[in-house]
Amino acid sequence: MAPLSVAEARDRILDRVAPTPAEVVAVESAHGRVLAEELVARLTQPPFDASAMDGYAVRSADLGTLPSTLEVIGQAAAGHPFTGTLGRGQAVRIFTGAPVPVGSDAIVIQEDTERVGDKVRILAANIDRTHIRHRGLDFQEGAALLAPGRRLGPREVSLAAAMGYAGISVRRRPRVAVLSTGDELVAPGQMPGNAQIVSSNHLGVAAMAEVVGAEVEFLGIARDLPESLNAHFANAADADVLVTIGGASVGDHDLVAPVLTARGMSLSFWKIAMRPGKPLMFGRLEQTRILGLPGNPVSALVCARLFLVPLLRALLGLSVEASSPIKARAAVELEANGAREHYMRARQVRGEDGLPLVSPVRSQDSSLLSPLAEADCLLVRAAGAPAVPIGGLVSILPLDF
Repeated sequence: MAPLSVAEARDRILDRVAPTPAEVVAVESAHGRVLAEELVARLTQPPFDASAMDGYAVRSADLGTLPSTLEVIGQAAAGHPFTGTLGRGQAVRIFTGAPVPVGSDAIVIQEDTERVGDKVRILAANIDRTHIRHRGLDFQEGAALLAPGRRLGPREVSLAAAMGYAGISVRRRPRVAVLSTGDELVAPGQMPGNAQIVSSNHLGVAAMAEVVGAEVEFLGIARDLPESLNAHFANAADADVLVTIGGASVGDHDLVAPVLTARGMSLSFWKIAMRPGKPLMFGRLEQTRILGLPGNPVSALVCARLFLVPLLRALLGLSVEASSPIKARAAVELEANGAREHYMRARQVRGEDGLPLVSPVRSQDSSLLSPLAEADCLLVRAAGAPAVPIGGLVSILPLDF
C-alpha cells in the first residue's frame, strides 16, 4: 500500500462523518457544548421599559422651565415597580432596573436634582433617551439568536438563559477510547525497569480530545499479545472513536492492525507520506472509527492534532478546521524538503511587517517531548518544497486550537 498524502488521509478519515445525536442538558451544564438546534427567543428582553440610571421618572412636558419643582408620589426599584400613573407636576423616585412608571417619558439623573421633603427640584434637564432601556431593546420574542453548530461559551450560555431556556439541545459528546500498547510501557508514577519507559502519549491525546469536546476513557496499557489486545478492544465497543497508540506499523511486534482486522475492522490505510507520523492507521469496526497513532511521542501528538481533532469536530457538527494554516516568514534558512510533508515543531514571534516570524525548535527528533513543549506551532513544509531563505514565506499551523 503506497503512503497517502495528508490531504488524502484526512479525506478518508472524514468521509461520511455524521454529527452525534442530540441530547438535552440543563443550561447551567451547557458551557462548552455544541448546539444541535437553533435557539429562538422565548421571551422579550428587557420585558418592560426600564430605567438605566438612579434618579427620578418625570414627564418631559414638566421640564419646560427650570428649575422645576415636582411632587414625589412614590418610588420604583428593581423588582418593586410603582403601580400608579404619573400625572402633571409629579415625579417618582426610581432606581436602576426598575420599570418606568406609566405616564413617564424621561429619567432625570439624581445628580441633576435636589430633594426637599416630598418635593424634588429639577436643576437641569439633560434628558438622555438612553436612560430608558425600552422593551425589546436587546431582543424580541421569536428572534433566532443562536445557530446550530455554535459552541456555547460564557456569553452564549448567558444569552440562552435570558432567552428563556432551562434546557438546551446539544450534540452528544463523542465517546473516545484511548489505548496505549507495548510491552515496554509502565504507568505514570511507576518506576520503569530495564528496557521500559513511562507511558505518557495517552495523556496528551486524551487532553486534546477533551479540549475539542469529547468524553474520553483510557483503556489502559495492552501488552504485545493478541489476547491482551482483544481484552482491551472489547471495552471499546461503544466508542465513536478508538485511538490506539503504538503498534500501528507492520513489524513483527506490531499486532494492532492484525488483531483488529480479525475482529472485523475494515482497514483504510496504515501509512502516510508525512513526518513525523508515517505509520498512521485508520479503519472502521461497525460504528467505531479507529485511528492508530504512532508510538513516538511527537508523532502521536502531531498526528492527533492533524487527524483526531478534525474528526472530533466533525462529529460535533463543527467545521473541521479549528484553525487554518497561516502565512509566516522564516527566521532562519530552511533546507529543501524531501518526499514527505514535514510538520516541523517551531516557535513564532511577531515580525516587523505583522506576519509571524517562525523558527524551528532545537530538535525535530520525533521521540523528544521537551522540544515539542517548547513549540507553539507546526511549520508546514510540502513534499518536495524548495529551500526557503531568511524572510521567505512559509505556512504554520497553531498547535493550540
